Amino acid sequence: MPWSKLKKLAISLPIAVAATLTLVVINELGFRHSLEALNQVEQTQSLRNSVTQLLQSMLDAETGHRGYLLTGDERYLEPYEQAISTVNTNLDQLRTLVVNSNADLSEFAQLSRQISRKLSEMDLSLRLRRDGNEDAWKFVLSTDVGLENMQAVRQHAKQIIAYSATEMNKDQSKIRQSLLLSRLGISAISAIGLLAFYMYLRQTTALQKANEHQQASLEAERARLEGLVRARTESLSELASHLQQVREDERGHLARELHDELGALLTAAKLDVARLKSRMTAEGPEVAERLKHLTETLNGVIALKRRIIEDLRPSSLSNLGLTAALEILTREFADRASLDVQINIEQVTLPEPTQLTVYRMVQESLNNIVKYAGAKQVLVTVHNYPTHVAVQIRDDGGGFDLASVRRSAHGLLGMRHRVEAAGGRLTVESKLNEGTVVSAIIPVMPAAPALTDAAI
Repeated sequence: MPWSKLKKLAISLPIAVAATLTLVVINELGFRHSLEALNQVEQTQSLRNSVTQLLQSMLDAETGHRGYLLTGDERYLEPYEQAISTVNTNLDQLRTLVVNSNADLSEFAQLSRQISRKLSEMDLSLRLRRDGNEDAWKFVLSTDVGLENMQAVRQHAKQIIAYSATEMNKDQSKIRQSLLLSRLGISAISAIGLLAFYMYLRQTTALQKANEHQQASLEAERARLEGLVRARTESLSELASHLQQVREDERGHLARELHDELGALLTAAKLDVARLKSRMTAEGPEVAERLKHLTETLNGVIALKRRIIEDLRPSSLSNLGLTAALEILTREFADRASLDVQINIEQVTLPEPTQLTVYRMVQESLNNIVKYAGAKQVLVTVHNYPTHVAVQIRDDGGGFDLASVRRSAHGLLGMRHRVEAAGGRLTVESKLNEGTVVSAIIPVMPAAPALTDAAI
């Protein structure tokens, strides 16, 4: 690009930026000025409303007062007393508004004195009426003192209202002036900014054409890199599936070895102990006690062997089906961990690899609950739908922050990979002190790369 175009571009861009900044400054100043005036209008309106409420309370008090004097009915005193309480509250509010504004404090002071006189006059006649002094309260009622006090209250209130109207007109005038100045300033700066922006667009057209070729090259390179990443991801996914399969094969092999070799040894040892026990006489109680203890130890080892084999290779899954296998798994888990485990498991029809995926997901979730959750109650649900199966494990434990989960959390990664390999989707929801929910949606049709347990 010629140097002259670059120079023009370097000039037009700062002009546009400066015009924009000036526009922002003018708009901000106008906004603050208008906001200040609006606050004044709001304060003035509050002052006016407070005066109006005060007058209304005085009228309510006078109405209730006269009603009681004329009828002697105590029911008129309830609105009278409520109005007196409201008058005091309104006076406090009005005093605060007057202090915070530029209103005449002397006018408020006179208003307050007149209200006090009016209240005193009503209180005097009320006490005379209650004391049964008929002539006295009728005399007070027949005088013009109450009327004069009330007229004085209205007069001072009108003065404050007139002041609020004047102030409101001033504030509205300030707002109009601010809007007018902002409008003129924004129009002028906008024109300058548009001119500079037009110059900038003309100069950037050449740059855009020069960048199109470079952008095309970048798109081609990005497509190539995306292809490499996709191929590498597929390769890693296949490797992960292979490793999962190898793990299942090893677990199956180890389970067979434990069942065949160790099971045979333990059974033989138990039979030998039984033979020795049958040949013992009553003269060797200590030896008999030792043999009994040895028998109990062998039974415990055999039970441990069975549990280890079931963890390695769930024989109940292949022999009894997924529903029975999950019921056995949750019952044994509840016994070992001393937890309240509730289940709601429907009969489902799934391929064997997918059944193994569901079983391993529930098994890993229960193990995580024991290790980390500190839960008291667990709910395991499996629901069957026409196109998919929904699996959920919910606990009331301490939960955790999903954002703080380390990338090396292999338990969750393993579950996620198993479910995704079966064509499903795994979600984990958890909050601190609110428990954890692990959910999976797995399609009924088997996925091509799903894990199998064929070696078991």
